[in-house]
Amino acid sequence: MSRSQALQSYILLRLLLAPLMLWVITTVVFLLLRATPGDPVDAILGPRAPANFKQEMREQLGLAGSLWEQYVDYMGHLLKLDLGESATSGGETVWQIVGDYFPATAELAIAGMLVAVIAGTTIGALAASHPNTKTDLFGRLYGIVTYSIPMFWFGMVLQFVFAVNLGWFPLGTRFPATMPPPESITGLYVVDSLLAGNIEKLLTSLHYLALPSLTLGLLIGGIFERIIRVNLRRTLQADYVEAARARGIPERRIVIAHALKNALIPAITVLGLTFAALLGGAVLTEVTFSWPGLASRLYEAITQRDYPTVQGIVVFFAAIVVVASIVIDVLNALIDPRIRY
Repeated sequence: MSRSQALQSYILLRLLLAPLMLWVITTVVFLLLRATPGDPVDAILGPRAPANFKQEMREQLGLAGSLWEQYVDYMGHLLKLDLGESATSGGETVWQIVGDYFPATAELAIAGMLVAVIAGTTIGALAASHPNTKTDLFGRLYGIVTYSIPMFWFGMVLQFVFAVNLGWFPLGTRFPATMPPPESITGLYVVDSLLAGNIEKLLTSLHYLALPSLTLGLLIGGIFERIIRVNLRRTLQADYVEAARARGIPERRIVIAHALKNALIPAITVLGLTFAALLGGAVLTEVTFSWPGLASRLYEAITQRDYPTVQGIVVFFAAIVVVASIVIDVLNALIDPRIRY
């Protein structure tokens, strides 16, 4: 079997397995929510609410009937791409919530990923090209410290230093209440400001985006730093690198034009999956900075015991991760001819 045929078979297999993965995730979330103690109807309406109101709320939450009947009903709606209706947002559907809140999460994830790639690649490359020096020690410490620091704590430290003490950045939110946000085209304030040619709103959007994206990016950048440093150091010991040095090619050119390119290949998988995880895992950052994103909305739904919203948002994020994993595997195979399936 040729490499292209093997790759096509692998892609087909992954596409066939994707619904199974989503079904497993959906089932686990469904069971975990119903295994949590307490009555969500009492949490929403209060224990003294009339019985007919409670029954109506149970039907809305999909809690009427036995556990199996609830599961079959939920999966039936999910197969029709119906994520349900929020129990705490006045009849708003989960798809409407996703449409309203996801652009903020996507913008934060994109900005955070840019910071992570720039910081991680730069520090990792410098550490690998200067082994057993202070630069290498700094790179090692950066990778260890960023892995161990809690994200919410780091965010509060940045808020205290740069927002409270120095006053350089706002404490939180996505845009000032005294100024109307950019006209929604993509939902991404930075992009919408650029499309409208509004420099003032562009700078304001970047100003409010800076601290949350630095919080995400600097901590996630430690992952890329470790991968780049280890792989680049191994690559710099390869025969073709020694041959390039023997020909008198400057070390900086060898690192950037030859070695770093190959060292980045293992980071592609981590890059894609980390970005997908950022879309759904930025809850602590969004809550810390009062960022009105979908992850923050998920946190609110969990505290309010809003089952349809929690299930719908988790399924949406799970679909993103599954699709991202397939795309990254395909890109890896196209970029690196050594990969075989």
